[in-house]
This record gives sequence, structure tokens and C-alpha cells, in this order.
Amino acid sequence: MRQIISVIGSAAVGLLASSPAAPAFAQGFNVIHNFTNGSDGGVPGYSLVLDKKGDLVGAASQGGADQAGIIFRMAQKKSGWSLKPVYNFDGTAGQPEWGVTLHKGSIYTNASYVSVFGGACGSAMQIAHGQATLMWTYTKKVDGCPTGNLALDKSGNAYGVTQSGGPNGWGAVFELSPSGSSWTETILHAFAGEGDGGNPYSGLIIDKSGNLYGAATRGGNSGCGGYGCGTLFELSPSQSGWNYTALYAFGGGDDGGSPVAGLMMDKSGNLYGATESYGANGGGTVFELSPSQGNWNFSVLASLTGTTGPVAALSMDSLGNLYGTNYRDGADNYGSVFEVSPSNGGWTYTDLYDFTGGSDGGYPGGGVTLDAEGNLYGTTVLGGADNYGVVWEIGK
Repeated sequence: MRQIISVIGSAAVGLLASSPAAPAFAQGFNVIHNFTNGSDGGVPGYSLVLDKKGDLVGAASQGGADQAGIIFRMAQKKSGWSLKPVYNFDGTAGQPEWGVTLHKGSIYTNASYVSVFGGACGSAMQIAHGQATLMWTYTKKVDGCPTGNLALDKSGNAYGVTQSGGPNGWGAVFELSPSGSSWTETILHAFAGEGDGGNPYSGLIIDKSGNLYGAATRGGNSGCGGYGCGTLFELSPSQSGWNYTALYAFGGGDDGGSPVAGLMMDKSGNLYGATESYGANGGGTVFELSPSQGNWNFSVLASLTGTTGPVAALSMDSLGNLYGTNYRDGADNYGSVFEVSPSNGGWTYTDLYDFTGGSDGGYPGGGVTLDAEGNLYGTTVLGGADNYGVVWEIGK
């Protein structure tokens, strides 16, 4: 897992065989932007977000006016896709190594500092109309170092996780609440690296009732080298505070281990996610966690090959098909794009595209973003014309 983070920052049940690329994607794979590490940025390491206009919004951890990364927007025009920087980081608030969240006209993101030394190690930023507001500065020994996306509720409160540091050294779940012209932080849960898990990598999701769901890459048990294989967890608001519940502890067997990718929820309240390693084929798993009479039922939908599976959350289309990326898999071990679709009471895994590490890019650190027509979009952290990553499309 640490190797994955380094590359991005610098740059059983349902076991099924792979099938050919789905014919529904008639237009195939296309690179729609090659990053140059200039004004357009470079090394985009996380998922894109689609705004109401159909533009793609994302973050690149390098390049820009001050070589400290940018937030960018891509719009489709008659001549093709056009990338425009939205905000240039100057390094004083860190570099945008994580993804973006859109909320009421503003862009929210976490940035990480290059050097930590036990002190400040990142910041939470709100960006509106090209101007940035520093929401919070994270400190390793107090709340920990940030990772993943921020999630916002209807009231504008932001929720997120830190991967390391914090009160117990294993990261934390926190809330940032607007208070006048400033923000107040509350730590909702400090991981202990035991049954509750530890070292969460990806951000949280929020359901309609305000419950938070996430994945921790370590803890839960004593497996996976003694550090634990990771947990899935829920935090629920109550009158007395927030209640933490570990929903599932991975065993490092056919169920997989190290759930680096975040979770997603369908309309019925089922959770879907992925592990980046272990599993029946050694390359991680795609799984479902379904609520049932106060409990949760875990099932493996697909077992993945390769050396590193998904590191970003899955996406789902209107038909219930799941889409994701493997970070290191495929014919050339530079990652792949896949679909897992319900079929005759089971699930079918389809390899949609294998990256070569060349002009098409390599190592997809972000997941898959779908537009209204069902086209798929994503990023890679290297490859392309200048080897600073690409934005790719698989069209319907």
C-alpha cells in the first residue's frame, strides 16, 4: 500500500473468469488529454468529478504556474476536449494529491505537504471563483495527515479521514464545521489499529440519514503480517455523539485484504467496494456488503489478478453495472479498466482495457467517472505523450 501512495503522490463467492471487452463500448479507448507538467499540470492521481454542465473536474499533483499542482476543468467542445486550470497551488498549503468534491458551486479538496517532521502535514481547501480559502491545517500528532476526498452534508459540514498520525497514530475520522468565517474540527473517531481498523486511505460516503461509511486498510484482526487486513466501518450520529461500528473485518483470504479504495452505495443501501490485494487470485477483490435485519452480509463479486487491484472507489451505472480500475494489472501490468455486471444471479467480470504505460498512460490511480450517456472517464499518473499522465475516455 505504501508503494501505491508513493507513486500517486509523486506522480470464494462469485469467482468468475474474464471476458472480452464489452461490445457496448463501440467507440473504444481514447486519450482526451496529455498532461505536460506545464500550465495544465501533471500526474493526476485521483478520480474525476462530473459537474452539472457535463465538465470534468479534477486535480493534478504537479505542474501549474508554481509547479505545485492545479485544480482543472475539462469541457467538451466541437473541436474536442479543452483543459483549463481553475486554481494553481503555490506550495504554501501543500500539493493537491487527492481528488475533489463539488458542493454548492465550490470545490473542496485535501492537499498534502511534502515534508512533515511531526508538524503540519496537509490542508483542507475550499475553492470558489478561482479563489481559495484555507479551511484547516492538519497536524500529524493532533489529527493526522489527510488522505482521500472530503464528503459534505446538506449543511455544509465536511467529513474526511487522516491516514496516519492522530491521537493513536493510526489516523482518524473528523468533521469540519463552518463557523462564521472559520472552520472548527471535531475528531469523531481515532483509530487504534485493533478491531476498529486503522490507516484509512480513501474518503467517506454519506447516506440520506447522515451516517458515514468508509474503509480502513489495516487492523480488524492479527492477519496480513500482524497489521490486520482492514475493516469496513460506519459512524452514526446520535444525541450523545457519534457511534462507531466495525461492519466487516477482512481475513486476507478469498475475501481479500487492504481495502484501499473507498465505498459506494446503491439506492437500496448496499455497499460496494474493492480490496487491492489478497483474494483467490492474489490481485484483490470486488465485494458487496448488504444490510439484512440489523446485520451486514458480505459477498465477493469478483476475484482479481495482478499485483495491485483497485485503489479508488467503484462507480455504478443505471443498470447496476460496476466499473473500476486495477492499479497494476492487465497484459502489461500498467493497470486496467473493468466492469462487473449482474448476470443470472451472479456477477460477470469484463476487462475493458489494459494500459501499456506508453501513449495510452499507465497506473490509473483514479477510478471511473460516468456521464449521462454512459461514457467512461479516468486518469493515469504516468504515460502519455510527455509521461505525466493522461485523461482517458471509453466511449459508448
